[in-house]
Amino acid sequence: MAGFIQKGAKNILQKNPNDVVFLSALRTPVTRAKKGGFKDAYDHELLTHVLKATLAATPNLDPKMIQDIQIGTVLSELGGSKAGRMAAVHAGYPETAAFQTVNRACSSGLAAITGIAHSIAVGQIDVGVGGGMESMTRNYGSRAIPTQLWDELKESPVKDARDCIMSMGITAENVAERYGVSREDQDAFAARSHQKAAKAQKEGLFDKEIISVTTRWHPNPETPETTEEITVTKDDGIRPTSSPESLAKMKPAFKPDGTATAGNSSQVSDGAGAALMMRRSTAVALGLERDIIGKWAGTQVIGCKPDEMGIGPALAIPKLLDYTGVSKDEIGVWEINEAFASQAIHCVRTLGIDEALVNPKGGAIALGHPLGATGARQLAGLLPELERQGKEMGVISMCIGTGMGMASLIVRE
Repeated sequence: MAGFIQKGAKNILQKNPNDVVFLSALRTPVTRAKKGGFKDAYDHELLTHVLKATLAATPNLDPKMIQDIQIGTVLSELGGSKAGRMAAVHAGYPETAAFQTVNRACSSGLAAITGIAHSIAVGQIDVGVGGGMESMTRNYGSRAIPTQLWDELKESPVKDARDCIMSMGITAENVAERYGVSREDQDAFAARSHQKAAKAQKEGLFDKEIISVTTRWHPNPETPETTEEITVTKDDGIRPTSSPESLAKMKPAFKPDGTATAGNSSQVSDGAGAALMMRRSTAVALGLERDIIGKWAGTQVIGCKPDEMGIGPALAIPKLLDYTGVSKDEIGVWEINEAFASQAIHCVRTLGIDEALVNPKGGAIALGHPLGATGARQLAGLLPELERQGKEMGVISMCIGTGMGMASLIVRE
């Protein structure tokens, strides 16, 4: 057990000088790839906006205090490291603030936030920013399958090695078949995701977490020289009229006799998010104690079979609860990424969680799954929801392509 991890809800809920705390957690809207408001934007453009907003959210912090930035991204050219560093400096961060990108597939944003948390916890830095960015419009051409791969891996005698490049949709079908998740249950779950998200959007529940982004828009692909300026203020993949009946009409997307469809799978999306983090004692010394909105209390990651990668949260969450000494009954809100309805349903059932506590503002089926940014999107949504509901602790978790799961414990201030 690492010395900086407190164990047990009583200890975790106490305020300690060495706590890793959040002062802001913001995100751009999440928009539909190739169709939505960011179809003509760049991932690092979205990152620039959210990094600027992060500075603006804590105006009494001298940017020179920020020592490191970690940003999750999966598909970016050159791993996003050069364009990301440019974005940070362009956004007003000093050249002394180091920068790196992180790629743990679908958990990259949460991995980046965890990386900053670890750096603060062990004393490497005092202040940092963790987050994620993704433009699936621009960078999803290969559908996240390597285009250059050693023949020996393609033909590996180890099935799990070969399965690392299995279509994510087929892994969703495997979960549905192996764990008895019906098409009807998947469609009903997906419809609820849209209905919850539509209700939350109508009631303004996303307002605290979303920043507006002004960008370019090419209204007609046949006349690319025609450009308009638009301001994107909200997620544009939510379908308020979605119902189990309408979703039942959709054809299987990955195999002829399958149950996973475009309607009960996560959307391909564009977006970015970022969180300002520091040690509690640093926030107090800088006079920023009142700006603290929550704290990071631990992260766990675990591997599973690549051909059923969607079960990852069902494995990672128990490991996290054991690591932190917290029971599932002490968790007020669960943010479990909806990569596919089949795997989300399986995880909720296996964990024995009340679905009413899961993704109360909708999940990736309605909001979208911009791969590297999803963990940051979940954090930006979780903290204000904990506040709204008056709950103390929440969990963020997701499955991870190639067969993994990750989970973090987050505490409301």
